[in-house]
Amino acid sequence: MNATPNFFKWFFSAKRGDSPFKRLLIHLTLIAASIVAVYPVLRVVSVSLRPGDRLLSTSLALIPADATFQNYITVLVEKDFLLWIWNSLAITISTAIIGVILSSTSAYAFSRWKFPGRTAGLIFLLATQMIPGAMLMVPLFILAVKLHLVGTYRGLVIAYSVGAIPFSVWILKGYYDTIPRDLEEAALIDGATRLSAFYRIILPLSTPALAIVFLFNFMQAWNDFLLARVLLANATEIWTWPLGLQQLQGQFQTAWGQFAAASIMVMVPVVALFLYSSKYLISGLTLGGVKG
Repeated sequence: MNATPNFFKWFFSAKRGDSPFKRLLIHLTLIAASIVAVYPVLRVVSVSLRPGDRLLSTSLALIPADATFQNYITVLVEKDFLLWIWNSLAITISTAIIGVILSSTSAYAFSRWKFPGRTAGLIFLLATQMIPGAMLMVPLFILAVKLHLVGTYRGLVIAYSVGAIPFSVWILKGYYDTIPRDLEEAALIDGATRLSAFYRIILPLSTPALAIVFLFNFMQAWNDFLLARVLLANATEIWTWPLGLQQLQGQFQTAWGQFAAASIMVMVPVVALFLYSSKYLISGLTLGGVKG
């Protein structure tokens, strides 16, 4: 009986110093923003449960009366969806791991040593992030042709890694700057080598930053369509999921139900990865931005 009054007493309490009206306005704003963000996803779920290729409907019901999982079954059984997911996982995980390895060592050099060209190198890495990705398609394709990397896993992995490393170096360099040098010097006095100190001290302390770099590299490669389309145009056996889903869209007709079902299944692992690493996302960005 007292649950509702206690709730309102807690909600309108002034323990934070905010007025009740201000807190109510903040909560209403957050609820409205959540509805705006979630509703399109729910409509995609609704389309995936409709039989046939019905896209438009006058019904506002999120679950149609004649709901069916046939679109999911068709995508999993009759299409190469699992192959597309496997190819995407192989490419994105390889890209994320290579990006973390190369950027972690490069950022350590920029953070700990003063050498000729250090400032110019950092500025150059930052400047590469200002170049639109579409402008890099032609030079990347020419290099891939010269090196016989068109239509291969390693060609796409190398291209993704090159694009991911500059941003990763800046994140890790800022994070390394927050780690006291005294920790490494103490390890060196105790007989550790520079590489051992980096591996045993710096990397464990940089787990949040390494996690966020891995996540960003993964997401960049996972969602890419344009570069994969250029390098894997004719290699259908190693198509990633964005290229595979494009085949569900025809010139005159689109399998909207199957397209929506595949989109939902693609979204689930990414959302799970993001939720799992969200704590590292916040701490990695805030702690890495303390020093420049």
